[in-house]
Amino acid sequence: MKKLTRGLVVAVTLVSFLSACGKSATINESTPGAAASPAGTSSIDSTSKELTVYTALEDDAIKSYLASYKKKYPDIKLNIVRDSTGVITAKLLAEKDNPQADVVWGLAATSLLVLDQSNQLEPYAPQGVDRILPEFKDKNVPEHWVGIDAWETAFIVNKTEMEKRKLPIPESYADLIKPEYKGLITMPNPSSSGTGFLTVSGLIQLEGQDKAWNYMNKLHDNVAMYVHSGSKPAKLAGTGEYPIGISFGYRGLQEKKNGSPVEVVFPKEGSGWDVEANALIKKKTIKQVSQQFLDWAVTDEAMKEYNKNYAILAIKTDNSQLPEGYKVDPMKQLIKNDLNEIAKNRASILAEWDQRYNTKSEPK
Repeated sequence: MKKLTRGLVVAVTLVSFLSACGKSATINESTPGAAASPAGTSSIDSTSKELTVYTALEDDAIKSYLASYKKKYPDIKLNIVRDSTGVITAKLLAEKDNPQADVVWGLAATSLLVLDQSNQLEPYAPQGVDRILPEFKDKNVPEHWVGIDAWETAFIVNKTEMEKRKLPIPESYADLIKPEYKGLITMPNPSSSGTGFLTVSGLIQLEGQDKAWNYMNKLHDNVAMYVHSGSKPAKLAGTGEYPIGISFGYRGLQEKKNGSPVEVVFPKEGSGWDVEANALIKKKTIKQVSQQFLDWAVTDEAMKEYNKNYAILAIKTDNSQLPEGYKVDPMKQLIKNDLNEIAKNRASILAEWDQRYNTKSEPK
């Protein structure tokens, strides 16, 4: 099985912002700390005090994440638009000709790559971006997106319910298709959930197209319902309604911390994963506060908050640590993952998945 190397995470502090004199300034250089359109004609609004942020970050974490931003920029009005990865991605694509968001914060890198293919991202290179390893940033210079952390597939299993049924806790993808687990599993719909998509795309990269779809046919027989949130399977496992939830590590650990009788299992074959990343939305006029937000979003202060929930950061300082509940280095769990290739195939993967399995999805 192919794994990523331990050296994926590096230390970096990104703390720059673009200063502009007057109402606006024309940007015509692709230098760190500057936005640059292909024609070099983007202008900067240095007076706006309002910012619209689209995000797929967990809603119960956003408040703590924003604490240091609000302390630094107390006069900025933030309009936070939060939804699942699939919904936010579809919303941004639909708004291509009339963009409403100023920045995207914490959306799957595979979604941002799709937006970039649609020419919706404005290049922006924060100072220090060269210290982030390639797996956590766009390959273009200046970068079109920059990552903040990564999350991975995990099984959240209710131990009490499994004991009642005298069933063992599944430890692998192979275990999940055993007949004794029929009707006990929930999984995120990949069209609406980033966790669902990274799980499906991870299986494809682990097994190849044919074997992966054959496996998912068997898994489908055991799935009771596909839900529209990456965290919901963990919550359902926590209550025992459906004792096995395919979700992501952090959400399972939160359920366990909150008292649910669950075990968080990382599949033996390795976990699919994606990067939560930030980007500047392409507009005729770019707000300076947008650039300031993106600079703040990768500072040490912000990273410290992300690290409370996610073990894998785009930067690593001497103070970085595994969140409570992780027993080993999670980097060893991640499969080899080509985000660019997956983004190119996203539409066809989702179309195939919908055709095969969408009949078991919960109503939207």
